[in-house]
Amino acid sequence: MENHRLVLPEHMNQYGFLFGGYLLGWVDEMAWMAASRDYPGCQLVTVGMREVAFKKSVRDGAILRFEAQRIHTGTTSVTYSVIVSKDRDDIFSTDVTLVRVDGKGRKQSLPKS
Repeated sequence: MENHRLVLPEHMNQYGFLFGGYLLGWVDEMAWMAASRDYPGCQLVTVGMREVAFKKSVRDGAILRFEAQRIHTGTTSVTYSVIVSKDRDDIFSTDVTLVRVDGKGRKQSLPKS
């Protein structure tokens, strides 16, 4: 799955660079959207990201490209590789793991895909 995001002035930190918290939120959202498309009707929540390391800075007005690809499926969880790029240069990547839960937050098995 692929998506894009425009970096706006309200996303900047005090030094004029993209605040990392916004990027992490967008990566989390991208993984959730990909998982929700792969497992419609399932309640999925993020349980972790493999690594957080920002490779390049981002300024106001940049258009970021997000790509999510499923890399592992377990009994109750699924993991997606999310790569963020700007002008064809990777600026961030991580693996995001989500788990399926019921209405009380208990793990549930994923349906067979």
